Amino acid sequence: MASINTSYLNPSTVILIGIPGLEHVQFWIGFPFFVVCLVALLGNIILLIIIPTERSLHQPMYIFLAVLAATDLGLCAAIVPKMLAIFWFRSCSMAFDTCLIQLFFIHALQCMESGILLAMAFDRYIAICDPLRHTSILTPSILSRMIVIVAIRATVLVGLLPILIKRLHIFHSILITHSYCEHMAVVKLAAEDIQVNKACGLFVGFTILGFDMIFILISYILIFQAVFRLHQKEARLKAFNTCTAHIFVFLEFYILAFFSFFSHRFGHVAPPTHILLSTIYLLVPPALNPIVYGVKNKVICKRVARIFLLSHGSHQ
Repeated sequence: MASINTSYLNPSTVILIGIPGLEHVQFWIGFPFFVVCLVALLGNIILLIIIPTERSLHQPMYIFLAVLAATDLGLCAAIVPKMLAIFWFRSCSMAFDTCLIQLFFIHALQCMESGILLAMAFDRYIAICDPLRHTSILTPSILSRMIVIVAIRATVLVGLLPILIKRLHIFHSILITHSYCEHMAVVKLAAEDIQVNKACGLFVGFTILGFDMIFILISYILIFQAVFRLHQKEARLKAFNTCTAHIFVFLEFYILAFFSFFSHRFGHVAPPTHILLSTIYLLVPPALNPIVYGVKNKVICKRVARIFLLSHGSHQ
């Protein structure tokens, strides 16, 4: 009878407790995450201002970068407001349906980011291995179709996750040991059979993250083969230089992604460590991406400097 008395039938709300074991310092933990979020917002908004207005950046690589910036802004908007409300104001309750909406947007935007990184790797592959056909292959219509396919794939596959959670009715708890609504953190609350939910989560993860990572690796193996066949040292260095930013972002994204993905399902990582790292995985790449890509591009650097110089001059 005790299990019946502590069960919840179709709960209308859930409680996000933040970082278990670190509740006493969550207020202070919120400040570094707030700073990271501000950096991400500023950097990505600047990219979304510069790329459409600078004609020299109307190239596939920077169009994909603009989409990546918009995706990163969406991730920050989906995670940070509620997370900081938990850390700073103890506002832990959330409507169950709102939790599922947050879950959908977080995971869909993650999957979109993975798809955009794959598209950027494909762009680098064409630019280095078949440069004469680069503009004829990656036409504006092809770019648009690629972006739409990435968005549809993420929406359809991730959309399965909240739909399958809605079929669950009995929950043994409404306390989510996380700072946002993560798929497995919500699924583990159920007092019913969740094998279908686990299998679907693995299917979505491997279909998107696994597929993208494999093809990005293949792209870079082919790129490196083409680069090493170049006879001039300067040409090899220039080709490597165009790829370094993307390789850094690729490694940063997928290492953290797979750590978060597997530790929640198979690992024995301490909850505070897992939650901190999974939050870092979602918030640090949006802050680093504009810096990594911006520093590597002289046009973006000059436009950023001009923006801040104009801003400084207007205050004098």
